[in-house]
Parts: sequence; structure tokens; C-alpha cells
Amino acid sequence: MSAMFRSFASFNYRVWFIGALVSNIGAWMQSTAQSWVVLTQLTDNDAGAMGVTMALQFGPPLLLVGLSGLVTDRFDRRRILLITQCVLLLFSLAIGILLLAGLMTLPLMYAFALATGVVLAFDNPARQAFVSDLVHRENASNAVALNAASFNGARMIGPAVAGLLIVAVGTGWVFLINVIAYAGMLIALAVIRTGELIPRKRADASARLADGFRYVARRPDLLVIFAMVFLMGALGMNFPIFASTMALEFGEEADGFGLLSSILAIGSLAGALLAARRARARLRVAILATGGFGVVSIVSAFMPLYWLYALCLVFVGFTVVTTLTTANGYVQTTTDASLRGRVLALYVAILMGGTPLGAPLVGWVAAEFGPRVAILVGAAGGLAACAIGLTWVIASGRLHRRPEDEGFGLVLDETRPISVITRPQPTVAPEEFSNEGAQTTPIRLGERDDLDTGSVPVRR
Repeated sequence: MSAMFRSFASFNYRVWFIGALVSNIGAWMQSTAQSWVVLTQLTDNDAGAMGVTMALQFGPPLLLVGLSGLVTDRFDRRRILLITQCVLLLFSLAIGILLLAGLMTLPLMYAFALATGVVLAFDNPARQAFVSDLVHRENASNAVALNAASFNGARMIGPAVAGLLIVAVGTGWVFLINVIAYAGMLIALAVIRTGELIPRKRADASARLADGFRYVARRPDLLVIFAMVFLMGALGMNFPIFASTMALEFGEEADGFGLLSSILAIGSLAGALLAARRARARLRVAILATGGFGVVSIVSAFMPLYWLYALCLVFVGFTVVTTLTTANGYVQTTTDASLRGRVLALYVAILMGGTPLGAPLVGWVAAEFGPRVAILVGAAGGLAACAIGLTWVIASGRLHRRPEDEGFGLVLDETRPISVITRPQPTVAPEEFSNEGAQTTPIRLGERDDLDTGSVPVRR
């Protein structure tokens, strides 16, 4: 099996991938329909209302980050997902019925967005961490990238189909079709062979919410990643606002909006598949991708024609997914296994939690000054994220001159130390010892690119 698809060697991952693909197609259909409903049916092209809807939906993961992470670490992630997926199915059913009955209002849509956000606060970290239960550690980065490929492959199909259905039969039916799509994930979770899941050390009753925060605070590389994804999530990734308002500016209807989302997914899928080919997630790739996002977003803001703007979205999607897939894979593969759920919950909260802050601002800018100015605000977020990453690379000593005998130029050395931590002498298995009273030997995180930091607990 090729390196790109090596995670498919696992039966459980194959089942998960297929179920997730079906579910993601429905999710993208619903997301497209929800944005169009708020923009054109419940308001008079009010991008600010879209921003509020996004803020309500993505705010709870930030507020509930400690609790959702602890739940992910302490309980069976498969059962968590079964519960959250069933609840989300019921929400979609209720929204679809209300739309078909003509009873949906903007405050009611806000309420559903908030309730969905609360459920997603537990669904997202469990979904992210569950990947580590499906494949061995050496394939985790590949599995994360293939998940992104599934997500963005669905993005190529879902919005375009939703746009056609909205024009043909109305938005309510899109939500009801998504109810059927949830069956894909539920069947996959039921079929997965629980006996073949990768054993993991669960957090016990003494585990604390603050442990994940402490762990991240002592990992400067993770702090840099979190700062970058926050800026991308808050300002750069408000695509429902950008695409819907640009579609209206070009005189397009719902099908034109859906097509833009699908075209964006072409680049996203390419970025995910290239990430799957890499042996491991490299921080420098994420840094360069944020800068690329800023540049191509600026170019897209000045496109005079619909198809030229659509072409730019291919490169926007590529850079965004390269950033997020690399960042997610890096967090997954370098985090202590017993803390992975809490760290991933924090990662998801920062990525999604930026939306409640950024989406209303971007929506207001789009409403007051036009969508092109809003896109430039998003581009500024990407360039700022790149600047943070580059500043840290230089300050940490990773960027240095090439030796004179090797020519001129600069070298980005990923093997330079990034922090000093301690671990016990290797007299027992890495995950069987306690931090308390351990004899320690200083090591430098980053002396080897393939250092398994997941087995190195940080001393309190």
C-alpha cells in the first residue's frame, strides 16, 4: 500500500473513513443551507447576522474546553461520538421540519446554533482524538491528513449539491437529507471492531482540567501553533461570509454560492493528500502555509470576475488545509498520550473559539465596506500568523546561516533545541511511571525530529 494511504491497512480506519465521508457530505450540505437561510430568508442579506450565527455555534468549544477535554480523556470516545452524533441528528431533523413548516425565525436559528455548538464542544475533541485509537502512533499523522482529505472531498460535493437542492426544492429538505447522512457515521461507529482499537491510558479520577493547560504552557512549539490557528480561525477562515457575500456581489444565487465552496474544496483536498504523503508533520510547513494563505487571499480580493475569484479559492483552500492538517498532525503526534484529549480540546477550542470573536467583526466589515475588504481582513490574519511563526523560529535559533563551505544562504534547522524538559531514567516503560519523585535527566525536545514527546511527561 502506498505511503499516502498507509492508514487504510487498518480495518477500523477504513470503516471510519467511509462513514466520515458520508457524514461530512451531509454536514457541508447543511452548513451551506444554514448560511443561505440566514443571509437570504431570515434577513435581508445581512452578513452580520451570519457572523452572529457562526459565533454562537463556535463559541461553546472555547468556553467548555476544560470539561470537554477531560471527558475525552476519561471516557470511551466511541460512545461519546455515538451520543453527540445522535443529538446532532435530532437538531437537523427539527430545523428541517421548522423550515418546511415556515416556522423558523432568526432567534430560533440562533438558539439551534448555540445548542449545536455545545454538542460540538464534546464531539470535535473526541473525533480528533479517536483517530489515535484507530491507528498506531507512527500512522497518526497520515490518518489525520486522510481525515482532512475526507472532509474536503465531501466539501467538493456537499455545497454544490446543496446549492442545486436549495434552488430546486428549498432549504428545509437539505437539513432532512443530512439526517440520513448521519447514518454513515453511526453505522461506522457500530461496525468498528472495539477489540482492535489501540489501547490507551485513560485519565483517572485524579486528572485535573488544568493539566492540559500546564502541559501546553511548557511547550513553546505548541503555543506558537495555537496562536497561529487562532488567528486563522478568527479572521481567515470565515468562508461562509466571504463566499456568500462575493456570490451576491457577482450576481449569483445559491447554486453559485455552493459552487464556490466546492471549488475551495478542490485545493483543500489537494493540500490534505499532499500532507498524507509526508512522513511527519513539520511546523515550518504550517508557518509557510499561513503566509501563502495571506498572499492568495489578497489576490482573490481584487478579482473582477466570478470565475477568476473561484480560481483563487483553489489556492486558498490548499493553503488553509495545509496549515490545519500539519498543525493537527503535529499536536497529535507530539502530545503525551494521557493528556491528548485535553490538549486537542484546547486546540479545537482555540481554532473554533476564534470564530465568535472574528466572525461578527468580519461580517460587520462585509456589511459596511463590502466583501472584498472583509477578505483583506482575513488575509491580514494569515500574514500575522506567519509573522508569529517566523519570529519564533528566528528567536529560538532555528534559522541560521549555512556553513561557508556549503554555500551562501539561510538554513531552517528543525533539529535545534526548542525547550528543555526532563524525564525519568528509562528503568520502566515510558507511560508507566509517575512524575513524583522521579530521578531526572535533562533532554532537549527537538534534538531529533522524530522524538516521541508523547512519552515524556512534564514535571510540575
